[in-house]
Amino acid sequence: MALKKRNRVEATFAMSSMTDLVFLLLLFFVMASTMSSPNDIKINLPASRAQKATRPQVAKVSIDNLGNYFVAYGNGKPVPIESESLEGYLSNIQSSDSTMYIALHADEDVPYKEVVRVLDIANEHKMKLVVATRKQ
Repeated sequence: MALKKRNRVEATFAMSSMTDLVFLLLLFFVMASTMSSPNDIKINLPASRAQKATRPQVAKVSIDNLGNYFVAYGNGKPVPIESESLEGYLSNIQSSDSTMYIALHADEDVPYKEVVRVLDIANEHKMKLVVATRKQ
């Protein structure tokens, strides 16, 4: 009586190690993306002796040394804005949140008239404004 051995090779793939790897990659990229947002735009802030921490800003208006405007709302990424449409953009944000205030991050080489322009927009729409500086 001849008995045959049945050695069947199963064509399956163990997915548990692959899902672990994908999960670790996803976790890495989520953590890395949240850490990169504070320094996206390089701005040389003017120095000040008075430093006071404020509550987290709702709208952050940044003006770089070339005069380009960027607006970040909440924890979002900075969006480039034309100087002519800045007032409309800020008033749209204010209409959704009446307690909004603006944190102005202007490079120290920006002409003063650009800073005054943002101050005028905030004053006209009765928005609270904070001017950001670096420690001296």
